[in-house]
Amino acid sequence: MIRKGLLFALFLATPAVAQDIALGLPLDCTLARDCHIQNYVDRNPGPQFSDFACGSLGYDGHKGTDFALPSLAAMQAGVDVLAASAGVVVATRNTMPDIALGSPGAPDITDKECGNGVVLRHPDGWETQYCHMKQGSIRVKAGQTVMQGDPLGQVGLSGKTQFPHIHLSVRKNGDEVDPFDADQTLTCNDPAPHSLWQNDIAYVDSGLIAVGFMDGLPDYADIKAGTAAKNSLPANAAALVFWGYAFGTNKGDVIELLITGPKGEVIRHSETFEKHQAQLFRAAGKRTPSTGWPNGRYHGTATLLRDGAILAKRTIAIDVE
Repeated sequence: MIRKGLLFALFLATPAVAQDIALGLPLDCTLARDCHIQNYVDRNPGPQFSDFACGSLGYDGHKGTDFALPSLAAMQAGVDVLAASAGVVVATRNTMPDIALGSPGAPDITDKECGNGVVLRHPDGWETQYCHMKQGSIRVKAGQTVMQGDPLGQVGLSGKTQFPHIHLSVRKNGDEVDPFDADQTLTCNDPAPHSLWQNDIAYVDSGLIAVGFMDGLPDYADIKAGTAAKNSLPANAAALVFWGYAFGTNKGDVIELLITGPKGEVIRHSETFEKHQAQLFRAAGKRTPSTGWPNGRYHGTATLLRDGAILAKRTIAIDVE
């Protein structure tokens, strides 16, 4: 969505035989642990969305891959954006504030949808672009040569975005390319997609972003901020509540939430989703009994299922004293 976000003039020589680019992960994180892919490239030429696997994780017209952080707290702590391949810096922007689109004080993003970002030129007509970076974090400048894995800056919340992530665009001679299946032909259930990733990245269209315990029903804004999880709770806390934060759920998917403690099961909750949702959270818990909770360690387990098969599972522990 963001070609015009960074303006530059560039001559690309086309060799007799063009080679594929080999891409590394553009974030210093571990997928499915402290980052995830929130949106894939839209491969449907019509008004509907479809990713390269004919899944629904994205939106109509999306032209890149969004690598997302679990919370604003993770963004504020600092996560490096890495050069996906060796190249030369063509352009940068570093001055836009990290304010979510539609929030008070958000700037005019006309022709600046990318927010802060970096464009790299690679051999054989390849180009990568990194959008929504943190204000003031960019460490490189135009004309500089970088190697694969070199830090370019940090993940931010600038430009046209409502969650902290990096939008990675990959282009060949100016044309957008899906790094998961670069042949540009949409074939559902393709057993051997034309991947540009140096190390295979598994296709994941849904999962769990985070889990946590609270003493009451958490606010969604606090979950997204990364401030909705207690490290411990007093035995007389108002309630014992466990929540799971998920992405990419489809109609018919199920989330199960289980709390166990020193005396066994505290609560088990199951819910079936009625529609596709990009992100959501669900919580389950109980009010504290008059005698208080038994002291000890409690475990919360969130499980996301589709057609009876486990898509994702996370467990966390908390001490009640």
